[in-house]
Amino acid sequence: MKRAIVTLVMGLAASLAFSAPAEAQRPPEACGPSGQLPAELSRNVGADARCFELRMYTATGERGDIDDLHQRFREEEVAIFEKHGAEVVAVWQRLDDPNTLVWMLAYRDRAHRDQVWTAFAADPDWAALRQKYDVSLTIEAYWMSSTDYSNLR
Repeated sequence: MKRAIVTLVMGLAASLAFSAPAEAQRPPEACGPSGQLPAELSRNVGADARCFELRMYTATGERGDIDDLHQRFREEEVAIFEKHGAEVVAVWQRLDDPNTLVWMLAYRDRAHRDQVWTAFAADPDWAALRQKYDVSLTIEAYWMSSTDYSNLR
């Protein structure tokens, strides 16, 4: 089951990588359960869906490198997000672009996402970690709600 999810998500990440790049896009107004979405977005979305965020960080080489970024995640970044209520679904190394780390987070809904990111940004452990592993990045982010037939909700 986990292997199928990883394969599915990596396929999604690869297909999204070939679409027009965007950097640090703003999340949609709503994300998560179908009842919280506008009618045009809620079709096929589960009533119990969560909000998923797929993020791709590409190290630009101006400051730090991809190994520094992986160490930052390995050392504490994942734990800080989890401390503030996010579920870190997985973190991947892109094989077609080794300077890119891909990761996925899950939240109850958009409000929960905002709460997690606000707490994360204010966390002194994050400030110290970011200073220790200062890596210049380009960021692509995509938001999704799971379908009403998805195994991952």
